[in-house]
Amino acid sequence: MERRFKVYIYPDGDPNTFYQTPRKLTGKYASEGYFFQNIRDSIFRTHDPNQAHLFFIPISCHKMRGKGTSYENMTIIIQNYVESLISNYPYWNRTLGADHFFVTCHDVGVRATEGVLLLVKNSIRVVCSPSYDVGFIPHKDVALPQVLQPFALPAGGNDIENRTTLGFWAGHRNSKIRVILARVWQNDTELDISNNRINRAIGPLIYQKRFYNTKFCICPGGSQVNSARIADSIHYGCVPVILSNYYDLPFNDILDWHKFAVILKEHDVYQLKQILKDIPDAEFVALHKNLVKVQGHFQWNSPPIRYDAFHMVMYELWLRHNVIKY
Repeated sequence: MERRFKVYIYPDGDPNTFYQTPRKLTGKYASEGYFFQNIRDSIFRTHDPNQAHLFFIPISCHKMRGKGTSYENMTIIIQNYVESLISNYPYWNRTLGADHFFVTCHDVGVRATEGVLLLVKNSIRVVCSPSYDVGFIPHKDVALPQVLQPFALPAGGNDIENRTTLGFWAGHRNSKIRVILARVWQNDTELDISNNRINRAIGPLIYQKRFYNTKFCICPGGSQVNSARIADSIHYGCVPVILSNYYDLPFNDILDWHKFAVILKEHDVYQLKQILKDIPDAEFVALHKNLVKVQGHFQWNSPPIRYDAFHMVMYELWLRHNVIKY
């Protein structure tokens, strides 16, 4: 893949507005920002569109939102931009956009692009919102991990003896499963379930340190996105418990999540504690060891390094390109 795969980035658009450059490399949109930055200088970029396997549409919905643009106007801007690429270049019409992709993280990109049907139905969406409820198409689209970098504390690992709490979750109750999780388990003595979000920036990093002391970190689906809690859990060495029905997990075509995470359906929330207590110690040790092995795949770097999040996304795109026929 590294020797052959080539991506053409459309040069159109004013980089001082919404094109070519992201808004920032921190916070919940960091994954979008890092991808934009990394692809520009990567070995995968080609300046010859005739050599390209895929075409990157470099429009940053997050940057638009940062300038106060309404969702309605964002949709119009995206529609006009895509139509200009279609009219000015011959490449979209070869596959009706099947060999084109765009990258966006969190719900801003979902809401901004959902009205541009030719884009969301035809092109590859690389998104932090891999929910079937918002039109994610598993065999076409790519689940982007939402990673809040820089991490506040070092990576966890080889520290099983310190993990005395069975399970932990704290966050917004912005989905049905989160409301149920908080209601059922908030008073339990073995599960550390907070009925409110803990501010990440509080004094001695209370939120992050809870990951170090916990065996299993509960990751219930949010309103639209797989939250950064999954990447946090992996980074801090806490085995993620995926509690969701209709989400694709990042790098699902590459990684076997069952080897380093616990995958549950939402109805399992009522038996959550017993399910976790029934996991044998030897199985937990194996999950934890495998978790440490995949930590680098959920880390963005600038410049990127082999097997990091950027290369994992590129490999997912490489797999998608192999099924596109002209």
